[in-house]
Amino acid sequence: MAMENISAILHGINDLRLENTKIKEPKNDEVLLKMACVGICGSDVHYLVNGRIGDFILNKPMIMGHEASGTVIKLGKEVKHLQIGDKVAIEPGIPCRICNFCKKGKYNLCAEMKFCATPPIDGNLQQYYTHPADLCFKLPKNVTLEEGALAEPLSVAVHACKRAKVRVGSKVMIIGAGTIGLMILVTAKAMGADKVVIADVKKFNLEMAKKLGADGELLIVNPDSIEENIKNIKTLFEGFPNITIDATGVQSTINLALLVTEKGGSVVLVGMGSNEVKLPLIQALTKEVDIKSVFRYANDYSDALNILSKTDLDVKSMITHRFKLHETIQAFEEAKSRNNNTVKVMIYCD
Repeated sequence: MAMENISAILHGINDLRLENTKIKEPKNDEVLLKMACVGICGSDVHYLVNGRIGDFILNKPMIMGHEASGTVIKLGKEVKHLQIGDKVAIEPGIPCRICNFCKKGKYNLCAEMKFCATPPIDGNLQQYYTHPADLCFKLPKNVTLEEGALAEPLSVAVHACKRAKVRVGSKVMIIGAGTIGLMILVTAKAMGADKVVIADVKKFNLEMAKKLGADGELLIVNPDSIEENIKNIKTLFEGFPNITIDATGVQSTINLALLVTEKGGSVVLVGMGSNEVKLPLIQALTKEVDIKSVFRYANDYSDALNILSKTDLDVKSMITHRFKLHETIQAFEEAKSRNNNTVKVMIYCD
């Protein structure tokens, strides 16, 4: 095995370096992976630019990356369900497995969660990486390693749609057509939603949404023009959606979500923005709108891979920029730029 293991290590704000690290031996319940694809998430950029997200603070160097796929090259002694050569998607959160939340199946809420590239836990943006085998999901034959890396944001979307109780006949409004919003679109359609409309401030993203099956797209020219946006959404739905999912975290769009959802409907908040926002609660209360939040996912990876294996949509079209591992710095610069034609930036470790 090659001794080199180039890893992308964040040392501080805007201080990302490529350095050689030691290749770890897999524990009995782990596998050693030759990493293939790692996507850049908004949280990765946030740590790069700000050095923290809420209470998660970068206090020591940390390897980046959590949206990933790879190939099994070594098995721990107790691993039975995987074989050398298997291509897998990597669920990046390692729960304690023994707390009440874990035992109830809500392990995304585990207080002892060790999540890749969330301080102080190292991520998987490196050439070789060890991970618990039960959190490595073998890819279906028709799912590529690129798509395998997309299973992570798709799992967020699956979890959001489950929380929203999307089903046959649902009328769904999605606010925000970034990676997560587009993944929610794909998931809602796969779960049988009758009509899915998506809104964003970027034409490029809405064009992509159209190709991915959106039943309507709304270009929000002025996010603060609530009444105008409500009118446009009402026109697109010939009424109002019974489910609205906000994938931005912006106060104006959260307010829009609450105001535009029909009586007795559900609003699901996925995007993380400011720590505090002002909400039109009287309007939400008098409509008896359910407000739900989403944090990562739990027991959703298999469903995400099932969607990837069965959809005839080109989910890989969300990957707008591709870089090699030695181009990681440039890749993060592209992700930071928020250019109009940038959606998902993917890094190839092989």
